[in-house]
Amino acid sequence: MSNFVRVCSVDELTDGAGREYAVEGQMLALFRIGDEVFAMDGLCPHAGGPIGTGTLRKDVVTCPWHGWQLNVRTGQHCLSANIKANTFPVEIRDGEVFVEL
Repeated sequence: MSNFVRVCSVDELTDGAGREYAVEGQMLALFRIGDEVFAMDGLCPHAGGPIGTGTLRKDVVTCPWHGWQLNVRTGQHCLSANIKANTFPVEIRDGEVFVEL
């Protein structure tokens, strides 16, 4: 059974940027690219950096702590096939963002 939780309104997210949210004891990073929103684990897999505050270029976020780069659509590290952050399904309903945890 899926558990979609409301995180924010789409208007809270800036196109081309990320934002952090604490949801049900978990840190999430949400990224808006045009009309799409992507959710991933808010802690960088390298050293727990705040990936949601990193720089987003196209669909790649760069962690502000050590420069690790992850694709926000897939969670895949840009240089190593062995490293992947958790991603979560997102639904937008009436301008509200819901993430499946």
